[in-house]
Amino acid sequence: MSYSRRYFLMTVPSSLAAVALPAAAQAQFPARPVQLVVPYPAGGTTDVLTRAIAQQLAETWGKPVIVENKGGASTRLGAEAVAKAAPDGYTLLATAEATLVVNPYIYGKLGYEPSDFTPVAGMGLSTHILVAHPSFSARSVAELVALARANPGGVNYGTFGAGSSSHLNMELFQASAGIRMQAIHYRGAAPMMTDLLGGHVQVAFTGATLAAPGLKTGQLRALGVGSVSRLADFPDVATIAESFAGFQANSWFGLFAPAATPASVIAAINADVQRVLADPVFQDKFLRPNYLLPIPGSPEQFAHYVRDESEKWRRVIHEASIKVE
Repeated sequence: MSYSRRYFLMTVPSSLAAVALPAAAQAQFPARPVQLVVPYPAGGTTDVLTRAIAQQLAETWGKPVIVENKGGASTRLGAEAVAKAAPDGYTLLATAEATLVVNPYIYGKLGYEPSDFTPVAGMGLSTHILVAHPSFSARSVAELVALARANPGGVNYGTFGAGSSSHLNMELFQASAGIRMQAIHYRGAAPMMTDLLGGHVQVAFTGATLAAPGLKTGQLRALGVGSVSRLADFPDVATIAESFAGFQANSWFGLFAPAATPASVIAAINADVQRVLADPVFQDKFLRPNYLLPIPGSPEQFAHYVRDESEKWRRVIHEASIKVE
């Protein structure tokens, strides 16, 4: 059973009980400001989600929670900085899946190792939607697969860059469907979306937040969603799993601490992050409008998810022979 099905169906109170600490132990942290390093430029989903959670944590802790953007080198610069920080919980890495479950398999040199980090808490999951320009002839996953099989390499797809979530989700889709399409790699989501909306790219996987405006105005057509179940905002769009059992396409975001950070500190941070994510007001005002799902669970459950994701993407990257220098 997938993490999404196994843990998103859990009740948040049971997750909190698993990590609850005596009040005295939790009161020991934090005693001073906490820094959250985001290894991406400001304005992206990772940054926006981190800042929203940081604001809530600052109110809970009564201490400043400082978000520092340290982008560059596909998250490697920021990750390396946190890996070298003191393992005391006062410097954390807030990042997407690329840092720890993708980069180790596509780059020859990182500057850090996944073992340099301890998972603290999942922050959110963004469903990806397989979208097409309205002029594209395929109107469903089945029609896309049939067209691609009839014209190997004749259908193109856009990505946010080689090794990005949009690229890897499409590689997973192609492997599931037994098809091959032509990749067009861009330097980020913005230029790819511009060409997709302009009809220069036929199909792409992109987060629901980016896809929703175009879908609602008719500038894009949804072929399938990568979630376990259909999205409330697009109930008529089938999940890709309805065609290929078990298929999921998403991006996720989480908090990580330097290895050797005390377990009591990690548990305390996790519990407070879970309280933020479980807050109905936070869900209604931030998570749902941004098409994000909370990731409930203890540090151990999140660590298990990260291990599963690492093995999943290791296989995809190996089979697709993806390397980025």
